[in-house]
Amino acid sequence: MVHGQFYQAFEQDNAFLRVNIGGLKKKVSQSILLEYPHSRLGKLLCCKTLEARIELCDDYDFENNEFYFDRSPVMFRYILNFYFTGKLHAIEGVCARSFALETEYWGISDAAIHSCCSYNFHMSQANAEDRDGDSDDLSMVGQEEVSPIHNQEEFTNLLYGSYRRQLWLLLENPAYSLASKVITAFSLTAILVSIIIMGVNSLPEFRNEDDAGLRSVETTCIIFFTLEFLARMMVTPSQKRFFLNPLNIIDLISFTPFYMTLVVESIEENNTSLKNIGKVVQVLRLLRIFRILKLARHSHGLKALGTTFRHSYQEIGDLVVFMAVGIAIFGALIYSTEKEEQEAGLSSIPMGWWWATVSMTTVGFGDTYPVTIVGKLVGGLCIIFGLLMVTLPVTIIFNRFSKCYRREQAIDATLWSQELKKTSTVNIRDVYAKRLHSFMRIKASALKETSSPNN
Repeated sequence: MVHGQFYQAFEQDNAFLRVNIGGLKKKVSQSILLEYPHSRLGKLLCCKTLEARIELCDDYDFENNEFYFDRSPVMFRYILNFYFTGKLHAIEGVCARSFALETEYWGISDAAIHSCCSYNFHMSQANAEDRDGDSDDLSMVGQEEVSPIHNQEEFTNLLYGSYRRQLWLLLENPAYSLASKVITAFSLTAILVSIIIMGVNSLPEFRNEDDAGLRSVETTCIIFFTLEFLARMMVTPSQKRFFLNPLNIIDLISFTPFYMTLVVESIEENNTSLKNIGKVVQVLRLLRIFRILKLARHSHGLKALGTTFRHSYQEIGDLVVFMAVGIAIFGALIYSTEKEEQEAGLSSIPMGWWWATVSMTTVGFGDTYPVTIVGKLVGGLCIIFGLLMVTLPVTIIFNRFSKCYRREQAIDATLWSQELKKTSTVNIRDVYAKRLHSFMRIKASALKETSSPNN
């Protein structure tokens, strides 16, 4: 009986479709809706069963043959205007993301937005995503960065979990206690001392001599780095996450070349027939420069810089492409104008590429330079082009660095507040209850004294 009533009512008014959008009742021509079969109302007309139509709407009125949609009637006026005119206009003063969700519900693509509104709509949508990115950087701190490291539950099921957590916080969080601050200070001192020793060893008076004092100090620093790394590795709640952490990889690289150098030197002493072993030792000693990257563990700026590079690979790739195109073009141009001039030193295209690289980055070594008037004009254009190409992506990278730096500061503040709450938490309810109980005891004793027969 229900299906019979539905088809009978539907055939009586076959030219129009009755809809109720949040109280706004409209009759829309079916011929207009069928021009957009991929939209929600177009799909509704293409359905052949009542069940399929009800799945596309929120309710159906059998008496009036009316489909009900629990959506915004204000926004539907713009959707209805799209069906009539084929042009979708964005609403001024309305959230761009909300309008996009509404058009997505009705099955209308953002590409249908008319050119008069398209730019403002997409700019508003991009600004909304940027603001959400700023808030997400701060709101996700406790979930993504803080809890995997400082969550008590991760250490609960581990052997000696409470002790491992205390040692983990001692090594990872400088704000945890006075001992953790001392360890952090000693770690920074060891990093700086090892870098200074590496620089001193490069001086001519120390280059060919093996100073026992400097070597013992460097060995002490390396032993400290090794013990620190092993301690972190032993108490970490997740070995996989530990070795995937870039900071831990840097720590491993900082002391591994020292031990590899000892092994290579021992092989050289035992077997003198091996060639080029000295070059291997020099390369391994050069790798000691990576110790300076250990400062990233204690510097918000270096952490933010690494995060910025990791999330700005597309912008950095664009910068490389822009520079490569400019270098190729201006290198060939400067060669064609200066190839006959011996003073310029631009006798080949590769030399032109070198000149273009130095000019576009505004370094200007002065080893090669144009001499003719045409070459100087090409040089001026190359410098201007380089400034523009470097400036455009750098602005985006700088904004991302600012977000990452604020996020690192928020993480540090969250860690500090968490540890402060654990060490100095005061429950006002408990204090009030204790004082109230003491007051009741004093009052009860006073009542006993007044009701005693002696008084």
